[in-house]
Amino acid sequence: MSGTVRSVGFVVALAVGPQALAGAPIPIIGGTPVTSVADVVARVTPGVVGISVHSEVQMVNPLAQDPLFRQFFNFRDQPIERETEAVGSGVIVDAARGYVLTNSHVVDNAKKIEVTTKDNRRFTATLIGRDTGTDIALLQIPADNLTAVPIGDSSQLRVGDFVLAIGNPFGLGQTVTSGIVSALGRTGLGIEGYEDFIQTDASINPGNSGGALVNLQGALVGINTAILAPGGGNIGIGFAVPINMARDVMEQLIRYGEVRHGRIGVAIQDLTPDLARALGTRYTEGALVARVEPGSPAQRGGLRSGDLIIAVNGATIHNAAELKNRVGLAQIGDTVQLTVERGGAARTVSVRIEQATAARQPYRGR
Repeated sequence: MSGTVRSVGFVVALAVGPQALAGAPIPIIGGTPVTSVADVVARVTPGVVGISVHSEVQMVNPLAQDPLFRQFFNFRDQPIERETEAVGSGVIVDAARGYVLTNSHVVDNAKKIEVTTKDNRRFTATLIGRDTGTDIALLQIPADNLTAVPIGDSSQLRVGDFVLAIGNPFGLGQTVTSGIVSALGRTGLGIEGYEDFIQTDASINPGNSGGALVNLQGALVGINTAILAPGGGNIGIGFAVPINMARDVMEQLIRYGEVRHGRIGVAIQDLTPDLARALGTRYTEGALVARVEPGSPAQRGGLRSGDLIIAVNGATIHNAAELKNRVGLAQIGDTVQLTVERGGAARTVSVRIEQATAARQPYRGR
């Protein structure tokens, strides 16, 4: 994919009349045009916060690159520590325990994290944990009269659904904008290790990362994450991490302080039309097993090279990235039921999830 993908945040414009062609069309509910989303906004915005991150980064003194300077001044190439400050957004998802979801890249190298609520209260946050593979981080602030955004079900989203994006673009303060779901299940962008993005026509700007993507019922369906920005400009293609994925990550961060990614020990690839013809399968989507690692859970469960995985626990698998997500975010020790086509016949294979370890990372598969 051409262009540059930038991890920033979301902002969208709502069309308010028939001539406002550049914005999102006016949503219609029950046959009646929705001319205001003020009631939804009033309920949700208290649960969206601004995040200020203070960090220290090491930089090489530019004078160290000058050989004459190094020679005459006996200069030693020592890094310079510089303190920086960055802004982002977050979403309160548990008011009783003070849990705030945001992006992992928002709190990268954080020395101090401050969270500011809509009513201008400021808290020092504790980092519970972060997962770079999904770009999700979990913070905790004192549970003092907080308001949480209700968690929705991103699996129920459809292309064309209207959504609201709430965040803190450019540090301006809380901003609410709108758009629609442009696509679902976007993968292969190279932004994260586990990709299953909601694509939206929301205009994403720096500072919106970690903010809320909500539906018109005010339920949280995504965490705003990135844009496609060829030449550095915004072209209205933005991405959010589905809340179902973010919730799975959050639960592991609460339990372990980290995400223990699962594996079964297979190298997989998408089913292409050429491969489908070669296999003689009637399926057009799925994850094709290219190789089974010796001694792996996959081998013990009976998977073979050439098997086409079409479902996990009864849920359809469309591509290799989707299988990777399902396995990688499954609970370690759980047994999954894989529906496999082999030789034109479907069968069920039971495979136990084991934890991916650093030593096994070079094996590119799940």
